[in-house]
Amino acid sequence: MADGIYKDFLTYKGRPLVRNGNLMYYGSLADKYVVFMMIHDSREVDGKEVSGKIQIELQYTDPTVKDRVVKTSTKTGLYAALDLASVWLDMAK
Repeated sequence: MADGIYKDFLTYKGRPLVRNGNLMYYGSLADKYVVFMMIHDSREVDGKEVSGKIQIELQYTDPTVKDRVVKTSTKTGLYAALDLASVWLDMAK
């Protein structure tokens, strides 16, 4: 990954993290794989919204692949979901 290419994006462990409502993508669409996450619920803790159950999918970025989902899991909390997503992307290289 070129330095500074994701300077306008929030990153986690050097990969971009893009969120729109309850949907998130982690990783680069220029790579072979990306992780899709869907937040199913959240709660308020000390006046801040905290994610609860999150569905995680490792997906191929190639739009010609018929079944793009490679792995799925569900985690509680954003940190646990991002940690697993990072491991999946590291292993999928």
